[in-house]
Amino acid sequence: MSRRITQMIVLGTLLLIAVGCTNKKAVNPLANVGSKQPDKVLFDKAMDAMHHNRFDVARLTLQTLINTYPDSEFVARAKLAVGDSWYAEGGTAALAQAEQEYDDFETFFPNMPEAAEAQLKIANIHYQQMEKADRDFTHAKRAEDEYRKMILTYPDSKLLPEAKQRLLEVQEVLGEREFEIGRFYYLRESYVASEARLQSLINQYPLYSKADEALYLLGQSYEGQVARIRNSPTCDAKGLPRGCSTEAGKAKVIGDLSERASKAYDQILTRYPMMDRSDDAKHRLEAMKQPVPRPTKAAVAQNKAEIASRRETNLGQKLLAVIKKSPDTTMAAKVGEPSLAPAEMVAPSEIVRSEISGGSSAPPVKGVLGVEVVTPQPPPGTAPATDNSLGGSPFGKSANTAGTTPPAADPNELKPNAAPDNELKPADTGIDPTLPPPAQVNEIHNGSSSSATADDDTLASDKDISSSKKKKKKGLKKLNPF
Repeated sequence: MSRRITQMIVLGTLLLIAVGCTNKKAVNPLANVGSKQPDKVLFDKAMDAMHHNRFDVARLTLQTLINTYPDSEFVARAKLAVGDSWYAEGGTAALAQAEQEYDDFETFFPNMPEAAEAQLKIANIHYQQMEKADRDFTHAKRAEDEYRKMILTYPDSKLLPEAKQRLLEVQEVLGEREFEIGRFYYLRESYVASEARLQSLINQYPLYSKADEALYLLGQSYEGQVARIRNSPTCDAKGLPRGCSTEAGKAKVIGDLSERASKAYDQILTRYPMMDRSDDAKHRLEAMKQPVPRPTKAAVAQNKAEIASRRETNLGQKLLAVIKKSPDTTMAAKVGEPSLAPAEMVAPSEIVRSEISGGSSAPPVKGVLGVEVVTPQPPPGTAPATDNSLGGSPFGKSANTAGTTPPAADPNELKPNAAPDNELKPADTGIDPTLPPPAQVNEIHNGSSSSATADDDTLASDKDISSSKKKKKKGLKKLNPF
């Protein structure tokens, strides 16, 4: 009897041990919650299907989990995993469906840490579909908007550095697009359109790898307008500002455009002193008889760090870039903060209005044409004649008039100028290159633009600027649309 009792005790103990082993809770590594429910089984089955690239089976299993167990702790992860399955499957249609799933996840679970991950993947979807700068920029623009949204909405996310670097790469592509369009207009002498594109580029993407080239092109566009105005009797011709129909207005518009060109060259020297166009900008300021600003040590250090962070492409990468559909982002900066402000493009109409207001205080009058008639000079010793038939009209003079004295010279009249420098054709700029350059000014005057902060105004020395200056790029040519 005692032997049977002992056997029963042993069997009961073994039974309890077996039951304890079979009822042990499975640990969920994602939710960090113990569970022995069927929803855990479904989730594990879906993850195994995704691991073996059976995305349709995984989605069906995850959807079953979501519909059958709406209160499960796995619902949030299942919803995100549905988007991950579409994302991993790839293809245009699948990526569009993945974007919708991630957007739904942010809507239903906005306070979960995975919401930042969902927003980052939405931006990555458009990043993967970006095309080169000279092609459709729809996905590039959407990627910029989505990365900006992720950075502003989830500032404490651990994924923030990745989003910022991707945003810098996207903005490099968009900056290249604006630069090429601005250069296209410049070479066809559509200066107003060129200025609008280049000014938008400088305002929106200061870390663009060719920002100095864009500023130099902007200054050349202003100088091109000055040359066109000087070579035109009036400003009523197509493509010229409408605010300079008089000599006084003409001189004012020329002064305004020259000042804008000077500011563009100033910004190269104060914000991008170590880049390729700094020497050219200095020469243009000297030719324009404008003070040459000196950058601060902070600006030199900042520009050096930006240049050092960029990767130079080798020959193999350049050949591969011709074949690839995606853009080359190797020249994007790896330091600095991307621009998070919404894009505000400068419209050509705004530039035209500013030129009109800067060249003439009165608004342009529709239907009134300004005419300037060149008066032939009479031979020496011959009194100038007058034409009484004109009745003293201010619109013209005739060589057949007599009995009047020649009018006094207009102090605002533009005279023919000497040969120009090596950038524009003769009589274009009105600058005599034979004159000695002015003494260099080591101060940044009020009219100069500078990106240095007010509390760090130590000026850089010549050694700071030239000691580690980047070599000139091969193929860097002078700009000359004429």
